[in-house]
Amino acid sequence: MQAYENEDENRRIFERVAEKCYLPANRVLIDLIKEYGRDFRIAFSMTGIVIEQMEKFHPGVLDSFRRLSDTGCVEFLCETYYHSLACVFSGREFREQVEMQRDKIKEIFGQDPKTFRNTELIYSNNLASVVERMKFRAVMAEGVDSVLGGRSADRVYRPAGCKTLRLFLRNYRLSDDIAFRFSDRRWSEYPLTAEKYAGWIHGMKEADVINLIMDYETFGEHQWKETGIFEFLEAFPKEIFKSPDFIFQTPGEAAAERTPADFLDVPHYISWADSERDLSAWIGNSMQIDAIETLYGMERRVRRKKNLELLDKWRRLQASDHFYYMCTKGSADGEVHRYFNPHASPYDAYINYMNILADFDHIMKKEGLPHGSR
Repeated sequence: MQAYENEDENRRIFERVAEKCYLPANRVLIDLIKEYGRDFRIAFSMTGIVIEQMEKFHPGVLDSFRRLSDTGCVEFLCETYYHSLACVFSGREFREQVEMQRDKIKEIFGQDPKTFRNTELIYSNNLASVVERMKFRAVMAEGVDSVLGGRSADRVYRPAGCKTLRLFLRNYRLSDDIAFRFSDRRWSEYPLTAEKYAGWIHGMKEADVINLIMDYETFGEHQWKETGIFEFLEAFPKEIFKSPDFIFQTPGEAAAERTPADFLDVPHYISWADSERDLSAWIGNSMQIDAIETLYGMERRVRRKKNLELLDKWRRLQASDHFYYMCTKGSADGEVHRYFNPHASPYDAYINYMNILADFDHIMKKEGLPHGSR
């Protein structure tokens, strides 16, 4: 069957990120756990497909994450196996991918995930209800100001319509201070030291939980080693521990110990992407909508074939990145999209993707299932 992925390029990028981020950052975390023991806690969310890349391209990276898991100080969260937008377009596909990811985390790390973090922190009341029925204890989302209505993101909430699920919100200001502003010499707070950053946190006496959530590639890939990002990470716990009022917890631990301060109503989808914090990063223009509707319009036909290889290829085409590359936004948001885009333009991304879908459709026809079958 036709291969749509550039295996050599995937390997090259993965190995670069492994050497710049995963391996050195994991070494820092291992050393911190050796120093502070169970007082230092962290959590990771990684897709099934990135675990597959570790298995295929660099098993040593996966071994380093296993060593972190073995310390008992690390929680592995659950998400969609293929980093998809299935929660928006196919309830069945979403649930199956989440169960696949849950099984993968059990297989690789020996943990049964109890916290859910959706693709790109996409979240709504409806998603929370599905997640609760799937027996998760907690779910993560972005601390969107318009949704909070003046309330703090640094609280535990109960999702509207749920009985037991805990909702944790990302403090995007503090998180982005590290993820985006750390090396920006134009920033008024540059340089950001661990002492200064911990001081800001210590000043948040009314906070219940402060969720710092960012791409792991922040450490060494987005913020290069030369910026001092690893030294910041090494020093951070020591500075936090200077105040006895603050501790580290995983989301699962916090969910077990903390009572919701209030309920939060999120009737429409939110995310952590772009200034809008909605779905416009992936379905904000006609190209993106055409591509994703064409893709999910194939679901019934793909499933009727009962061909696992065909199903896997269709699922790999669901990765949210494909639609992210088609975004045509301007200003600062557009710059971020262009930075991560391997294509010459959003239009090239769209044309390439639709050509792949056309080829995939041709393969299904060759497999003997006519286009109009139901």
